[in-house]
Formats: sequence, C-alpha cells, structure tokens
Amino acid sequence: MPKACAFDCLCLGIVVADHVCEPIAHLPQAGELVLTPRTHLSIGGCAANVAVDLVRLGRKAAVVGRVGDDPFGLFLIEALGRAGADIRHIGCLPGEATSTSMIINVQGDDRRFIHTPGANARLEGDEISTDLLAQTRAVYVGGFGLSDKPAPEKIAALFRAARERGVKTLLDVVVPEGQSRGSFLESVLPYTDVFLPNEDEARALTHRDQPADQARAFRDAGAETVVITRGQLGVVVASPSGVFRTNSFPIAFVDGTGGGDAFAAGYIHALLDGRDVSECVRVGSALGASCVQATGATTGVFNAAELAEFLSERALDLFPA
Repeated sequence: MPKACAFDCLCLGIVVADHVCEPIAHLPQAGELVLTPRTHLSIGGCAANVAVDLVRLGRKAAVVGRVGDDPFGLFLIEALGRAGADIRHIGCLPGEATSTSMIINVQGDDRRFIHTPGANARLEGDEISTDLLAQTRAVYVGGFGLSDKPAPEKIAALFRAARERGVKTLLDVVVPEGQSRGSFLESVLPYTDVFLPNEDEARALTHRDQPADQARAFRDAGAETVVITRGQLGVVVASPSGVFRTNSFPIAFVDGTGGGDAFAAGYIHALLDGRDVSECVRVGSALGASCVQATGATTGVFNAAELAEFLSERALDLFPA
C-alpha cells in the first residue's frame, strides 16, 4: 500500500512561457511573411508540463521553479493554478525576466526553438526541503543542464535524500546546441531511478550513435533505468532486466512540443501504480501520442479516462535491442 503523501510528484526544473505557432508551410526567407492559422501563449518547460499532465491524470503534483515578476510570470502562475498544479513553491523573482520560448512548427519538419533561460537560471536545486521531500512519492527534475544552475552536487544531494526516504527519482535533461559535456551527470546518475533523455540529447552526451549503446552507457554511469525517447521511432530502454526497444502508437502528428514531457508524466503515472518497466513505457508512449496531436505542450494531453480508453484498444510491440 503506497504511503499517504500530500503529493504524488514534486516537479523541479524549468518553467517557460511558450509562444507557439500552428504549423506553417515553410520557414520564411529574409523579409518574407508567412501566415499561420493561429499563435498562442501556453504553459511550457519540463517541470510545468509534467506537473500539468500528471494533474490531468488525477495525480497531485507541485511545480518547484522560478519566474520573473513580469506579465509572462503572472501568466504562468495563473495558468498553472487553473490547471490544478500546486504553485506554492514557484518563486516570483523581482526584476527578473521569465523564461520564454518561441516555437516554430513547420509542416513535415521538426520544431525550431528560440529560448531565453530567464529566471530559470536562478533555480538553485535546494528548494525542496527535507520536510517537503517527506510529503511526496516521487521527485522529477526536468531541464537539467540547460544552464549552470542547478549545480550537479545539489541535485545529487536531493536524489540521495529522496532515495533514503523511498522516494522515486526521475531525471530529464536539456542539452543546448553545441553543448556535449556529460560531466554534469556523473554525480547525479548513481541516485537516479529513471533517466529520460531523447535520442539527440543522448547522442550529444555519450558521443554514441546507436540508442541502445547510449542507454547502456548511462546505465554504466549509474542510472537504474534509462529510457531514450525517439519520437515516432519509439523508445529504447535499458533496465536491470535487459535492453529492449518499442515502436510508437500511430497517430496524426501536429506538434511535437511537450511530447517528451507527456511521456515522462505517463511513465511516472504508471510507476506510481507499481507497474513494470514495459507497462510504464506503454503508458508513457500513449500519453506522449496524445500530446503531439494538438498544438502546445499540454493542450491535447489525455485525462485518465481517455488514457484508459486509448490503451484498451492498442498494444505496443517490444523488440530486443
């Protein structure tokens, strides 16, 4: 029987105001105007997205992050509160700008991001107190590596303390263009229950081309379970029981923004129910598939009933990797 806790998951990490366009036919040339049916401002950032997706599944989730005292920060706090996430641990920093991303969707192509770290660069990693840690079943850290903070030793200390209390630890990263340093993971992975990079991030960090080799490298570095997400190509998993890969659920793809975060939320949802790795991957894949069928990081994500209906009609194939 799971212990009674105030939270199912504390989501520490980046919180971003996303300005997203619906898919355009092509990237504009210099001086060219390209029309899109709609643009909108939405919740973004790994920690915020995962918390909102978990709440939609009926979980109790809190966001631990930083915003500035500007219109974007106020928007995020209000929007996260309306979505049902606990916002008491979001710090609003006077004089700081909120992190924002411009997300350009092009038909038949991957997204383009223009990002400013803003107040996220002020997140230290020690914002979760011992008392708060005792009130949760899982800790998810998202966007680690995007800036110099949080420092690796602080995330390692958080995860070590979590494990001592029986709290699950999950880690996701963001690797900016041109960055390939993997040393920031060395002290953290030995205390990580589930590591969730995408294939591009894993390639940059390991300098290995094959996802199975990437996953094994992270396991060798200390992570208990590694899940390499590959979008429509599925996932590759390395765990104590072996290495395998899966396909993805066939869906009508619209916008990949937030797909990896939705996968993480689905994985956490199943993990909290005590499911095995393959079932966690199946649930994560289903929630990720729901996300990418609509524009925006959290807009189209299934609720619990929709997720159950989707999974009741579909299987996910597993293959050796």
